[in-house]
Amino acid sequence: MSTLAKGSRSITKAVLSRPRMDGVGALVYRSIGDTELRNHDPFLLLDEFNVDKDGGFPDHPHRGFETVTYMLEGQFQHEDFAGHSGTIGPGDLQWMTAGRGIVHTEMPVKTQTPAHGLQLWINLPKEHKMCEPQYQELLDGQVPRANPQDGVIIKVIAGESHGVSSKVYTRTPTTYLDFKMAPHKTVEQAIPSSYNGFIYGLKGTIYVGEEGVVGKPHQTLILSEDGTETIKISTKDEEAHFVVIAGQPLKEPVVQRGLFVMNSQDEIVEAMVDYQHGQHGFERAKGWHSTIA
Repeated sequence: MSTLAKGSRSITKAVLSRPRMDGVGALVYRSIGDTELRNHDPFLLLDEFNVDKDGGFPDHPHRGFETVTYMLEGQFQHEDFAGHSGTIGPGDLQWMTAGRGIVHTEMPVKTQTPAHGLQLWINLPKEHKMCEPQYQELLDGQVPRANPQDGVIIKVIAGESHGVSSKVYTRTPTTYLDFKMAPHKTVEQAIPSSYNGFIYGLKGTIYVGEEGVVGKPHQTLILSEDGTETIKISTKDEEAHFVVIAGQPLKEPVVQRGLFVMNSQDEIVEAMVDYQHGQHGFERAKGWHSTIA
């Protein structure tokens, strides 16, 4: 019988993201996926993006993982080669399972304020890497909230918080929570002991764990892997906005080539050939060009 550690998970690493350009004219702060945090099983990438009306992410393919786009400000349009299209705005969520293959475009709505949000890449286990593509899309009002005390609001994007559960189905077990906390508050959040996790700061200063490790905007705090099932987070003199993201590690080989993530180099070569020749999931890619790029 295993015994779970008591108290709060601690912070084992803190990394400050630096701004960089990506796509076309997109300013991103890369958390997971940069040189200091190449990946954090099962997570491959987390970008905080800011895209003005002239920028965006034109036609591009994916295979072998999921992308989760969560809007904070502005609006983003998306369109794929299967005819799926739409617009997500502040607080809205798109959970896209690329599976065996998607080619799509993501662009800001030209008449709106710059598009500001988060995009998370979650690896898929081997048995799901070649599944059929799927979308799960929720408007802001459809994302459930937990309110464990006055001045603490938690949007439950995936997983569970204080008795409130997400509507999103996760092939890779995942917790994704958006916290907004008033000054001088303390909250504890349960996280399965087997999950790897991290916190990413968006606004204000937080203090994490029994040691009160400081977290700032654009900073990633990696949670300890010590069997503890909770994380303690506090604010002092200012309000704070941050996300807590955790997931069950897959413990499988990760081979990534650009926008393809598989388990072996041979599978990466297959993905590239399939895309180039429009086969095995990429049939609709032949001659397709988005109408919004």
